[in-house]
Amino acid sequence: MGYDSSIRTRSSPTPEELGGPIRSTRKSYFHRGGMQPLLGATIPEHFAVVVQQHSQREAVVSLPQRRRLTYAECAEAVDLLARGLVAMGFVKGDRIGVWSTNNIEWLLLQLATARIGAILVNINPAYRPKELAYALRRSEVQGLFTIPRFRNSDYVAMLLELIPALKTAKDGLLESDEVPTLRRVILYDPVSPDNTQRPHAGFVVWPEVLSAGESVPMQELEAITTSLDLDDSINIQYTSGTTGFPKAVVLTHHNILNNAFFAARAMHFTETDRLCVPVPFYHCFGMVLANLLCLSVGACIVVACEHFDALAVLQAITRERCTAVHGVPTMFIAELEHPQFKDFDLSSLRTGIMAGAPCPSPLMKRVMQDMHCSEILIGYGETEASPLTHLTLCSDNMERRTETVGTNLPHQEVKVVGVQGGETVSTGQTGEICFRGYHIMKGYYGDMEATRKAVDGQGWLHSGDLGTMDRDGYVRITGRLKEMIIRGGENIYPREIEDFIFTHPKVAEVAVFGVPDEYYGEEIMAWIQLHAGETATEEEIRQFCKGRIAHFKVPKYIRFVDEFPMTVTGKLQKFRMREIAIEQMRADG
Repeated sequence: MGYDSSIRTRSSPTPEELGGPIRSTRKSYFHRGGMQPLLGATIPEHFAVVVQQHSQREAVVSLPQRRRLTYAECAEAVDLLARGLVAMGFVKGDRIGVWSTNNIEWLLLQLATARIGAILVNINPAYRPKELAYALRRSEVQGLFTIPRFRNSDYVAMLLELIPALKTAKDGLLESDEVPTLRRVILYDPVSPDNTQRPHAGFVVWPEVLSAGESVPMQELEAITTSLDLDDSINIQYTSGTTGFPKAVVLTHHNILNNAFFAARAMHFTETDRLCVPVPFYHCFGMVLANLLCLSVGACIVVACEHFDALAVLQAITRERCTAVHGVPTMFIAELEHPQFKDFDLSSLRTGIMAGAPCPSPLMKRVMQDMHCSEILIGYGETEASPLTHLTLCSDNMERRTETVGTNLPHQEVKVVGVQGGETVSTGQTGEICFRGYHIMKGYYGDMEATRKAVDGQGWLHSGDLGTMDRDGYVRITGRLKEMIIRGGENIYPREIEDFIFTHPKVAEVAVFGVPDEYYGEEIMAWIQLHAGETATEEEIRQFCKGRIAHFKVPKYIRFVDEFPMTVTGKLQKFRMREIAIEQMRADG
């Protein structure tokens, strides 16, 4: 039985808690209740109910692995793996890392760690030894699951470089000065899951974990699961690093299960839906809004590729008759621009979420028309908020669906505050967006100071994003607080300029940011990627802008690029662009 923590102390709910929003005609504050109460279960408890209801439906299809699991088969595999974790000595609260691309084993680990109350630590598969060491030490990881290799990434070699003791450790029990907390490193091969060969003595292999699990009675596993609480920490995710050093975000069962479930409801997702997943599992978008979203309602996860590949996504949608596809804007652009795009039948598509970066209105319209995603939604949020805070609805008018990020999900609060004073601003005014509710993280692991800076004494998470809110709670994102350009005393929001330049027919992608200027303090630079086969000049872009946006918003510097520095999830790294631009400007004198 679910519950809504906001009405526990009352004998009857208020009208607002029964679904009506609380809104102000003047202030940018919005609270959304919901007829459906919050789920009052842990992830394994809820998953067990879904398995009982949809046991013979497909839970996951991994095209790269050529494997399929029904919900019953998935549950059986999860239980054996969970028993194996117990046999290996892992207990509730232990941190277990996964350093891998997308595959079925990753999903099983997500559910198996939740089954025993261990905390899954998501590690970016693009990390190299120095970054891996930071992630393992920061979260005090005790166990690490990894794949042997992917493309030019040799994970075994990188681990040996970081932890030489893996060559000589006995019986797979590790003692390492480099990562003192790490006890086990488990290797699994998505291509050959039955491979029992250890590359070195310090590794454990996947079949050994499963074999050990057979000695743990199911009654013991059930007792462990029964002892779990929905507010237990269950996941550590690292912030994407678009603005600097990643932080370790701690999330609970309650955080991410409800976030996934209410996102599914907003998308009208049911057990008949099939979601094509090109976004990485290690990120909140993949783990929560793809995996957990599907599992919360009995839908099917279609793993299109280990790492994003536009052609593989188009093939997966056609072959598996997917009804939904997720992605960041750069992924949708790559799919639409693929030379073979017109060869694929995408008519099965209905919906999906575009998120993770600003979503230009022209791109949204192309996805709706050319990809048949008539109900595609824009999502907005951040890792610290589990991650989804806002979502458009297919019932919204076209302006709201393409030019806003919608309203907040049920049982969440949002407000917009002044950048200087922190007061709630009037509707329509620009300020920093703040969130409060069930979805807010427990904090940053081992960093109370950073947690206090992010979440204030009243429980509001400060996003660092700038935006406006209208009287109905619809939010428009205008930029990042740290990205705001101050040119000669004028506050300039890059998103506004990006949205305009993107309307140029030759422009495929654009990023705007500030660079130092002796006279104005900062000047505007635009990096532009053109559509394949197109050419343009700096003056052509400036002439396009002049007279159509304010003169002080016209970029002084324009650079045409073939690609952008970005995270694995497709988020543009403007801090890196700024560094590169400054270096080039210095070199040019």
